[in-house]
Amino acid sequence: MSVQTVCLGWHWTPYRYSRTTEDGSPVKPLPEWLAALGARAVGDPSYVPDVALVNFYDDTAKMGMHQDKDEQDFAAPIVSVSLGIPAIFLFGGLKRSDKPARFRLVHGDTVVWGGPSRLFFHGVAPLADGEHAVLGRQRINLTFRKAR
Repeated sequence: MSVQTVCLGWHWTPYRYSRTTEDGSPVKPLPEWLAALGARAVGDPSYVPDVALVNFYDDTAKMGMHQDKDEQDFAAPIVSVSLGIPAIFLFGGLKRSDKPARFRLVHGDTVVWGGPSRLFFHGVAPLADGEHAVLGRQRINLTFRKAR
């Protein structure tokens, strides 16, 4: 993983969540307007994310195949919102060795996965050439989760 990450709602240190930062200060809650964005994508009023990972990709960043399994309950889906230049989202299976499907995601695309696929391995290939009109040669991804 070579992306830069900021966590909102919880402090996330791979591979655990905490309500305090390294210096012991409390983490501020996920802003309601941002949580609402993740909730709208799911379309289920019972889903209210309490954390958002904001991943910043420059032209050298990539995200290797991994599972999102730091949350206490895997019943809640993962919501991923793509901003900036296109990226290839790799979506595999329950084993790291499962060959992933490749999906080209463009600015504004939202992906939701849960249920049997909640623990599928996934990642992002190195960014292709290109420029976004506002963000330039970079990508931002918002990943909403329910940590607790």
